[in-house]
Amino acid sequence: MDSEEHEHDEDDLDDGEGAETVVTIEIGGLSLFTHLGVTEEERKVGQRTVLDLRLDVGESDATLTDRVEDTVDYAEVCQTVALVAQQTFRTLERLCSAVADRLLSEYDVESVWVKAAKPEPPIALPVEEVAVEVWREPAA
Repeated sequence: MDSEEHEHDEDDLDDGEGAETVVTIEIGGLSLFTHLGVTEEERKVGQRTVLDLRLDVGESDATLTDRVEDTVDYAEVCQTVALVAQQTFRTLERLCSAVADRLLSEYDVESVWVKAAKPEPPIALPVEEVAVEVWREPAA
């Protein structure tokens, strides 16, 4: 390889400067005891609900600084979700919406996706789980 070709090859290498890095944080299988259900009895007894979350952070300084303060702390997110889920809800739709609203209000994210599942739904037919998903962006 002659020196001119070698110089050209080096120029083509991306050193990461100026490249956009988009960060998405995913939390899967957050298992919480909730008072969720259509019937009063279901809400009173309570049940396990499993949540999956995706937070689109966008560009994050943590990719360079390696500091949790420069991103969204997923441990804090889990605590926030657990607090919201302590409320009583009739539907998975409302639970997902309440979680999405809280995450958008408390964290600097571009969008959130929340999935809530009942692994043992109180229905007469054999079903592994029932689930609802909600996706939201901050209001403009």
